[in-house]
Amino acid sequence: MDSLRFITSGSVDNGKSTLIGRLLYDSHSVLTDQLSSMITEKTEKNENQIDLSWLTDGLRAEREQGITIDVAYKYFSTSKRKFIIADTPGHFQYTRNMVTGASHADLAIILIDARYGVVEQIQRHSLILGLLNIPKIILAVNKMDLINYDYQIYKDIIRKYQITAHKAGLKDLEKIPISAKNGDNVVDKSSNMEWYRGPSLLSLLEKIKIQKKPHLEPSRFPVQYIIRSKAPNKDHLRGYAGKIISGIYREGDEIIVYPASFHTRIKYMEMGGKKIQKAFSPQSIIMYLEDEIDISRGDLLVKKYDDQPKVSQDFYAVLCWMENSRLKRKNRYLFQINSFQISIFIIDIIYRINVNTFQKEKNPDYVGLNDLVKVRIKTSKPIPFDSYKKIRDNGASILIDETSYATVAACMIE
Repeated sequence: MDSLRFITSGSVDNGKSTLIGRLLYDSHSVLTDQLSSMITEKTEKNENQIDLSWLTDGLRAEREQGITIDVAYKYFSTSKRKFIIADTPGHFQYTRNMVTGASHADLAIILIDARYGVVEQIQRHSLILGLLNIPKIILAVNKMDLINYDYQIYKDIIRKYQITAHKAGLKDLEKIPISAKNGDNVVDKSSNMEWYRGPSLLSLLEKIKIQKKPHLEPSRFPVQYIIRSKAPNKDHLRGYAGKIISGIYREGDEIIVYPASFHTRIKYMEMGGKKIQKAFSPQSIIMYLEDEIDISRGDLLVKKYDDQPKVSQDFYAVLCWMENSRLKRKNRYLFQINSFQISIFIIDIIYRINVNTFQKEKNPDYVGLNDLVKVRIKTSKPIPFDSYKKIRDNGASILIDETSYATVAACMIE
Protein backbone atom coordinates (compact mmCIF):
# COMPACT_ATOMS: atom_id res chain seq x y z
CA MET A 1 0.00 0.00 0.00
CA ASP A 2 1.50 3.34 -1.03
CA SER A 3 1.44 6.52 1.04
CA LEU A 4 0.50 10.10 0.24
CA ARG A 5 2.02 13.03 2.10
CA PHE A 6 -0.08 16.18 1.84
CA ILE A 7 -0.59 19.55 3.50
CA THR A 8 -3.55 21.80 4.11
CA SER A 9 -2.90 25.41 3.19
CA GLY A 10 -4.80 28.69 3.11
CA SER A 11 -5.64 31.79 5.12
CA VAL A 12 -6.34 31.86 8.86
CA ASP A 13 -9.80 30.53 9.89
CA ASN A 14 -10.41 28.88 6.51
CA GLY A 15 -11.08 25.58 8.31
CA LYS A 16 -7.88 23.61 7.72
CA SER A 17 -7.81 21.96 11.15
CA THR A 18 -11.54 21.24 11.01
CA LEU A 19 -11.12 19.59 7.61
CA ILE A 20 -8.41 17.27 8.90
CA GLY A 21 -10.50 16.53 11.98
CA ARG A 22 -13.44 15.64 9.71
CA LEU A 23 -11.24 13.32 7.61
CA LEU A 24 -10.00 11.57 10.75
CA TYR A 25 -13.43 11.43 12.42
CA ASP A 26 -15.49 10.23 9.45
CA SER A 27 -12.85 7.69 8.39
CA HIS A 28 -12.90 6.25 11.95
CA SER A 29 -9.25 7.15 12.59
CA VAL A 30 -9.82 8.85 15.97
CA LEU A 31 -8.53 7.04 19.06
CA THR A 32 -11.06 6.29 21.79
CA ASP A 33 -9.35 8.52 24.39
CA GLN A 34 -9.22 11.42 21.90
CA LEU A 35 -12.92 11.03 21.17
CA SER A 36 -13.75 10.94 24.90
CA SER A 37 -11.76 14.15 25.48
CA MET A 38 -13.55 15.86 22.59
CA ILE A 39 -16.98 14.88 23.97
CA THR A 40 -15.98 16.10 27.45
CA GLU A 41 -14.81 19.45 26.05
CA LYS A 42 -18.05 19.82 24.06
CA THR A 43 -20.14 19.14 27.19
CA GLU A 44 -18.15 21.61 29.33
CA LYS A 45 -18.69 24.36 26.74
CA ASN A 46 -22.38 23.52 26.28
CA GLU A 47 -21.88 23.14 22.54
CA ASN A 48 -24.09 21.11 20.21
CA GLN A 49 -21.28 19.89 17.99
CA ILE A 50 -17.83 18.42 18.58
CA ASP A 51 -15.00 20.82 17.68
CA LEU A 52 -13.10 18.71 15.13
CA SER A 53 -10.18 21.18 14.95
CA TRP A 54 -9.20 19.98 18.44
CA LEU A 55 -7.73 16.84 16.83
CA THR A 56 -4.91 18.86 15.25
CA ASP A 57 -4.67 21.99 17.40
CA GLY A 58 -3.18 19.90 20.18
CA LEU A 59 -1.35 22.67 22.03
CA ARG A 60 -3.32 24.44 24.74
CA ALA A 61 -2.10 27.86 23.49
CA GLU A 62 -3.38 27.07 20.01
CA ARG A 63 -6.83 26.07 21.22
CA GLU A 64 -7.09 29.16 23.41
CA GLN A 65 -6.17 31.48 20.54
CA GLY A 66 -8.23 29.62 17.97
CA ILE A 67 -5.35 29.47 15.46
CA THR A 68 -2.84 26.86 14.38
CA ILE A 69 0.70 27.92 15.35
CA ASP A 70 2.92 24.94 14.66
CA VAL A 71 2.83 22.26 11.97
CA ALA A 72 0.70 19.39 13.28
CA TYR A 73 1.28 15.97 11.67
CA LYS A 74 -1.44 13.34 11.63
CA TYR A 75 -1.52 9.83 10.21
CA PHE A 76 -4.43 7.73 9.01
CA SER A 77 -5.17 5.10 6.41
CA THR A 78 -8.00 3.58 4.41
CA SER A 79 -8.17 0.26 2.60
CA LYS A 80 -6.61 1.95 -0.45
CA ARG A 81 -3.85 4.25 0.85
CA LYS A 82 -1.90 5.54 3.84
CA PHE A 83 -1.85 9.29 4.52
CA ILE A 84 0.52 11.69 6.28
CA ILE A 85 -1.09 15.10 6.82
CA ALA A 86 0.63 18.34 7.77
CA ASP A 87 -1.80 20.95 9.10
CA THR A 88 0.04 24.23 8.46
CA PRO A 89 -0.67 27.69 9.88
CA GLY A 90 -2.68 30.18 7.85
CA HIS A 91 -1.64 33.26 9.81
CA PHE A 92 0.80 35.60 8.03
CA GLN A 93 3.18 35.49 11.00
CA TYR A 94 3.64 31.72 10.59
CA THR A 95 4.20 31.50 6.84
CA ARG A 96 7.64 30.02 7.59
CA ASN A 97 5.92 27.06 9.31
CA MET A 98 3.81 26.53 6.19
CA VAL A 99 7.00 26.38 4.08
CA THR A 100 8.40 23.73 6.43
CA GLY A 101 5.28 21.59 6.14
CA ALA A 102 5.14 21.93 2.35
CA SER A 103 8.79 21.17 1.65
CA HIS A 104 8.28 17.39 1.40
CA ALA A 105 4.63 17.22 0.37
CA ASP A 106 3.32 15.29 -2.64
CA LEU A 107 0.09 17.26 -2.71
CA ALA A 108 -1.41 20.42 -1.23
CA ILE A 109 -5.04 21.15 -0.37
CA ILE A 110 -5.66 24.88 -0.61
CA LEU A 111 -8.73 25.89 1.39
CA ILE A 112 -10.68 29.01 0.46
CA ASP A 113 -13.44 30.42 2.64
CA ALA A 114 -16.44 30.64 0.29
CA ARG A 115 -17.53 33.92 1.94
CA TYR A 116 -14.29 35.79 1.18
CA GLY A 117 -12.80 34.15 -1.90
CA VAL A 118 -9.16 34.60 -2.96
CA VAL A 119 -7.44 36.79 -0.35
CA GLU A 120 -3.78 37.86 -0.09
CA GLN A 121 -2.62 34.95 2.06
CA ILE A 122 -4.13 32.49 -0.43
CA GLN A 123 -2.05 34.14 -3.15
CA ARG A 124 1.08 34.02 -0.95
CA HIS A 125 0.65 30.33 -0.19
CA SER A 126 -0.10 29.55 -3.85
CA LEU A 127 3.08 31.32 -4.92
CA ILE A 128 5.12 29.39 -2.34
CA LEU A 129 3.60 26.08 -3.46
CA GLY A 130 4.48 26.96 -7.04
CA LEU A 131 8.07 27.75 -6.08
CA LEU A 132 8.28 24.51 -4.08
CA ASN A 133 7.15 22.65 -7.19
CA ILE A 134 4.35 20.74 -5.41
CA PRO A 135 3.14 18.15 -7.98
CA LYS A 136 -0.63 18.22 -7.28
CA ILE A 137 -3.04 20.84 -5.95
CA ILE A 138 -6.61 20.38 -4.73
CA LEU A 139 -8.60 23.61 -4.40
CA ALA A 140 -11.26 23.07 -1.72
CA VAL A 141 -13.83 25.84 -1.44
CA ASN A 142 -14.89 25.45 2.19
CA LYS A 143 -17.86 26.67 4.26
CA MET A 144 -20.27 26.20 1.36
CA ASP A 145 -23.04 25.84 3.96
CA LEU A 146 -22.55 29.52 4.89
CA ILE A 147 -23.39 30.64 1.33
CA ASN A 148 -26.32 28.24 1.00
CA TYR A 149 -24.33 25.96 -1.31
CA ASP A 150 -24.54 28.59 -4.06
CA TYR A 151 -23.09 27.28 -7.34
CA GLN A 152 -22.54 30.71 -8.89
CA ILE A 153 -20.42 31.92 -5.96
CA TYR A 154 -18.39 28.71 -6.14
CA LYS A 155 -17.96 29.07 -9.90
CA ASP A 156 -16.79 32.68 -9.53
CA ILE A 157 -14.20 31.70 -6.89
CA ILE A 158 -12.86 28.95 -9.16
CA ARG A 159 -12.59 31.39 -12.07
CA LYS A 160 -10.66 33.93 -9.99
CA TYR A 161 -8.39 31.34 -8.44
CA GLN A 162 -7.43 29.89 -11.82
CA ILE A 163 -5.85 33.25 -12.62
CA THR A 164 -3.81 33.03 -9.39
CA ALA A 165 -2.86 29.40 -10.12
CA HIS A 166 -1.63 30.33 -13.60
CA LYS A 167 0.53 33.17 -12.24
CA ALA A 168 1.92 30.93 -9.48
CA GLY A 169 2.78 28.14 -11.93
CA LEU A 170 0.32 25.62 -10.47
CA LYS A 171 -0.70 23.39 -13.36
CA ASP A 172 -2.26 20.21 -11.97
CA LEU A 173 -5.38 21.52 -10.22
CA GLU A 174 -8.48 19.69 -8.94
CA LYS A 175 -11.53 21.61 -7.63
CA ILE A 176 -14.10 20.59 -5.03
CA PRO A 177 -16.80 22.38 -2.96
CA ILE A 178 -16.97 21.26 0.70
CA SER A 179 -18.21 22.01 4.19
CA ALA A 180 -15.65 20.62 6.61
CA LYS A 181 -17.85 21.40 9.61
CA ASN A 182 -20.88 19.50 8.27
CA GLY A 183 -18.96 16.88 6.29
CA ASP A 184 -20.28 17.80 2.83
CA ASN A 185 -18.09 16.17 0.12
CA VAL A 186 -15.30 15.38 2.61
CA VAL A 187 -15.60 11.61 3.13
CA ASP A 188 -19.07 11.13 1.62
CA LYS A 189 -20.78 12.88 -1.29
CA SER A 190 -23.16 15.68 -0.29
CA SER A 191 -26.86 15.79 -1.12
CA ASN A 192 -26.74 19.58 -0.69
CA MET A 193 -24.73 20.14 -3.89
CA GLU A 194 -26.29 17.99 -6.59
CA TRP A 195 -24.72 20.29 -9.18
CA TYR A 196 -21.29 18.89 -8.22
CA ARG A 197 -20.69 15.61 -10.07
CA GLY A 198 -17.14 14.86 -8.93
CA PRO A 199 -15.84 12.58 -6.14
CA SER A 200 -15.61 13.35 -2.43
CA LEU A 201 -12.30 14.71 -1.14
CA LEU A 202 -11.26 11.41 0.44
CA SER A 203 -12.08 9.48 -2.76
CA LEU A 204 -9.97 11.98 -4.70
CA LEU A 205 -7.06 11.58 -2.25
CA GLU A 206 -7.29 7.79 -2.55
CA LYS A 207 -7.25 7.78 -6.36
CA ILE A 208 -4.98 10.67 -7.29
CA LYS A 209 -1.69 9.55 -8.85
CA ILE A 210 1.64 10.96 -7.74
CA GLN A 211 4.67 10.26 -9.89
CA LYS A 212 7.37 9.57 -7.29
CA LYS A 213 10.34 7.89 -8.97
CA PRO A 214 13.50 9.31 -7.36
CA HIS A 215 15.27 6.00 -8.07
CA LEU A 216 15.11 6.87 -11.79
CA GLU A 217 16.82 10.24 -11.32
CA PRO A 218 20.62 10.74 -11.46
CA SER A 219 22.36 9.20 -8.44
CA ARG A 220 22.95 11.42 -5.41
CA PHE A 221 24.26 10.11 -2.06
CA PRO A 222 25.22 12.79 0.51
CA VAL A 223 27.44 11.47 3.30
CA GLN A 224 25.93 12.01 6.73
CA TYR A 225 28.27 10.04 9.00
CA ILE A 226 31.73 8.45 8.75
CA ILE A 227 31.75 4.95 10.30
CA ARG A 228 34.91 3.03 11.19
CA SER A 229 34.54 -0.75 10.78
CA LYS A 230 35.93 -2.74 13.73
CA ALA A 231 35.04 -6.25 12.65
CA PRO A 232 37.53 -8.87 13.96
CA ASN A 233 40.12 -10.24 11.49
CA LYS A 234 39.18 -7.56 8.96
CA ASP A 235 40.73 -4.34 7.77
CA HIS A 236 39.49 -1.26 9.58
CA LEU A 237 37.52 0.18 6.68
CA ARG A 238 35.80 3.52 6.66
CA GLY A 239 32.12 3.38 5.81
CA TYR A 240 30.01 6.29 4.65
CA ALA A 241 26.48 6.35 6.05
CA GLY A 242 23.58 8.35 4.69
CA LYS A 243 20.30 8.34 2.79
CA ILE A 244 20.22 7.97 -0.99
CA ILE A 245 18.19 10.94 -2.20
CA SER A 246 17.99 9.80 -5.84
CA GLY A 247 19.20 7.09 -8.20
CA ILE A 248 20.41 3.50 -7.88
CA TYR A 249 23.83 2.27 -6.68
CA ARG A 250 25.36 -1.17 -7.27
CA GLU A 251 28.41 -2.93 -5.96
CA GLY A 252 31.35 -2.16 -8.29
CA ASP A 253 29.92 1.13 -9.64
CA GLU A 254 32.48 3.79 -10.49
CA ILE A 255 31.74 6.94 -8.54
CA ILE A 256 32.95 10.53 -8.23
CA VAL A 257 33.21 12.18 -4.83
CA TYR A 258 32.24 15.87 -4.84
CA PRO A 259 33.33 18.61 -4.37
CA ALA A 260 36.92 17.29 -4.64
CA SER A 261 36.15 15.16 -7.76
CA PHE A 262 37.95 12.05 -6.47
CA HIS A 263 37.30 8.85 -8.49
CA THR A 264 36.85 5.40 -6.94
CA ARG A 265 34.54 2.33 -6.92
CA ILE A 266 31.97 0.94 -4.52
CA LYS A 267 33.53 -2.04 -2.73
CA TYR A 268 30.29 -3.11 -1.03
CA MET A 269 27.24 -1.72 0.75
CA GLU A 270 25.34 -2.56 3.93
CA MET A 271 21.78 -1.97 5.07
CA GLY A 272 20.46 -3.14 8.43
CA GLY A 273 23.76 -4.87 9.17
CA LYS A 274 23.61 -7.02 6.01
CA LYS A 275 25.53 -6.75 2.78
CA ILE A 276 23.54 -5.71 -0.27
CA GLN A 277 24.49 -5.57 -3.95
CA LYS A 278 22.02 -2.83 -4.94
CA ALA A 279 20.54 0.18 -3.16
CA PHE A 280 18.20 2.93 -4.29
CA SER A 281 16.33 6.03 -3.10
CA PRO A 282 15.11 6.53 -0.38
CA GLN A 283 17.10 3.78 1.37
CA SER A 284 19.60 4.55 4.14
CA ILE A 285 22.82 2.60 3.72
CA ILE A 286 26.51 2.39 4.59
CA MET A 287 28.79 2.49 1.55
CA TYR A 288 32.38 1.17 1.55
CA LEU A 289 34.81 2.27 -1.17
CA GLU A 290 37.83 0.57 -2.74
CA ASP A 291 40.21 3.48 -2.10
CA GLU A 292 41.10 5.33 1.09
CA ILE A 293 39.97 8.85 0.21
CA ASP A 294 39.60 11.91 2.37
CA ILE A 295 35.80 12.14 2.51
CA SER A 296 33.91 14.34 4.96
CA ARG A 297 30.35 14.77 6.17
CA GLY A 298 28.34 16.50 3.44
CA ASP A 299 30.39 15.22 0.49
CA LEU A 300 28.30 13.94 -2.43
CA LEU A 301 28.86 10.51 -4.03
CA VAL A 302 27.65 10.29 -7.66
CA LYS A 303 27.96 7.49 -10.22
CA LYS A 304 30.52 8.37 -12.88
CA TYR A 305 28.27 7.89 -15.91
CA ASP A 306 25.19 9.62 -14.49
CA ASP A 307 24.26 13.22 -15.15
CA GLN A 308 26.59 15.14 -12.84
CA PRO A 309 25.70 17.92 -10.37
CA LYS A 310 26.83 21.49 -10.80
CA VAL A 311 29.88 22.51 -8.79
CA SER A 312 30.20 26.23 -8.15
CA GLN A 313 30.62 28.88 -5.49
CA ASP A 314 28.43 31.44 -7.28
CA PHE A 315 24.76 30.71 -8.00
CA TYR A 316 21.18 32.01 -7.78
CA ALA A 317 18.42 30.92 -5.40
CA VAL A 318 14.87 31.89 -4.50
CA LEU A 319 14.45 32.56 -0.77
CA CYS A 320 11.47 32.67 1.54
CA TRP A 321 12.71 34.96 4.32
CA MET A 322 11.65 33.71 7.78
CA GLU A 323 13.22 36.24 10.14
CA ASN A 324 11.99 39.52 11.63
CA SER A 325 15.41 41.09 11.06
CA ARG A 326 16.01 42.23 7.49
CA LEU A 327 18.14 40.54 4.86
CA LYS A 328 20.50 42.98 3.15
CA ARG A 329 23.20 42.77 0.53
CA LYS A 330 26.60 41.55 1.77
CA ASN A 331 25.07 39.82 4.83
CA ARG A 332 26.88 36.62 5.84
CA TYR A 333 25.15 33.35 6.78
CA LEU A 334 25.69 29.62 7.01
CA PHE A 335 24.30 27.71 4.03
CA GLN A 336 23.16 24.10 4.52
CA ILE A 337 22.21 21.64 1.79
CA ASN A 338 21.55 18.11 3.06
CA SER A 339 24.37 17.55 5.61
CA PHE A 340 26.81 19.96 3.89
CA GLN A 341 27.30 23.32 5.63
CA ILE A 342 29.38 26.29 4.46
CA SER A 343 29.76 30.04 4.98
CA ILE A 344 28.20 32.31 2.35
CA PHE A 345 27.27 35.92 1.77
CA ILE A 346 24.54 37.53 -0.33
CA ILE A 347 26.12 39.22 -3.36
CA ASP A 348 22.90 40.75 -4.67
CA ILE A 349 19.12 40.81 -4.26
CA ILE A 350 17.79 40.49 -7.81
CA TYR A 351 14.07 40.99 -7.21
CA ARG A 352 11.22 40.60 -4.74
CA ILE A 353 7.92 39.00 -5.79
CA ASN A 354 4.81 41.05 -5.01
CA VAL A 355 2.27 38.51 -3.70
CA ASN A 356 -0.68 40.66 -4.76
CA THR A 357 0.34 41.40 -8.36
CA PHE A 358 2.95 38.62 -8.85
CA GLN A 359 5.19 41.31 -10.35
CA LYS A 360 8.97 41.18 -9.83
CA GLU A 361 10.15 44.28 -7.98
CA LYS A 362 13.78 44.67 -9.06
CA ASN A 363 16.68 45.63 -6.78
CA PRO A 364 14.84 46.01 -3.44
CA ASP A 365 16.88 47.67 -0.71
CA TYR A 366 16.10 44.96 1.84
CA VAL A 367 14.04 41.82 2.47
CA GLY A 368 11.51 41.49 5.32
CA LEU A 369 9.59 38.69 7.03
CA ASN A 370 7.87 36.28 4.58
CA ASP A 371 9.22 38.08 1.50
CA LEU A 372 9.94 35.91 -1.55
CA VAL A 373 13.09 37.02 -3.35
CA LYS A 374 15.70 35.90 -5.85
CA VAL A 375 19.29 36.38 -4.66
CA ARG A 376 22.83 35.71 -5.83
CA ILE A 377 24.91 33.69 -3.38
CA LYS A 378 28.67 33.39 -3.01
CA THR A 379 30.09 30.44 -1.04
CA SER A 380 33.54 30.26 0.58
CA LYS A 381 34.45 27.32 -1.67
CA PRO A 382 32.77 25.39 -4.53
CA ILE A 383 29.87 23.11 -3.58
CA PRO A 384 27.94 20.42 -5.52
CA PHE A 385 24.21 21.00 -6.12
CA ASP A 386 21.33 20.61 -8.58
CA SER A 387 18.55 22.99 -9.47
CA TYR A 388 15.51 22.55 -7.23
CA LYS A 389 13.30 21.74 -10.21
CA LYS A 390 15.66 18.99 -11.38
CA ILE A 391 16.30 17.14 -8.10
CA ARG A 392 14.32 18.69 -5.26
CA ASP A 393 16.29 17.08 -2.43
CA ASN A 394 19.62 18.30 -3.84
CA GLY A 395 18.37 21.80 -4.59
CA ALA A 396 16.57 22.55 -1.34
CA SER A 397 18.61 24.31 1.33
CA ILE A 398 18.41 26.71 4.26
CA LEU A 399 20.21 29.82 5.51
CA ILE A 400 21.29 29.86 9.16
CA ASP A 401 22.20 32.86 11.27
CA GLU A 402 25.88 32.53 12.26
CA THR A 403 25.29 33.96 15.75
CA SER A 404 21.94 32.55 16.92
CA TYR A 405 22.05 29.47 14.69
CA ALA A 406 18.39 30.06 13.86
CA THR A 407 17.06 29.15 10.41
CA VAL A 408 16.37 32.46 8.66
CA ALA A 409 15.42 31.38 5.12
CA ALA A 410 14.30 28.44 3.00
CA CYS A 411 16.20 28.33 -0.30
CA MET A 412 15.46 26.83 -3.69
CA ILE A 413 18.53 26.77 -5.93
CA GLU A 414 17.98 27.72 -9.56
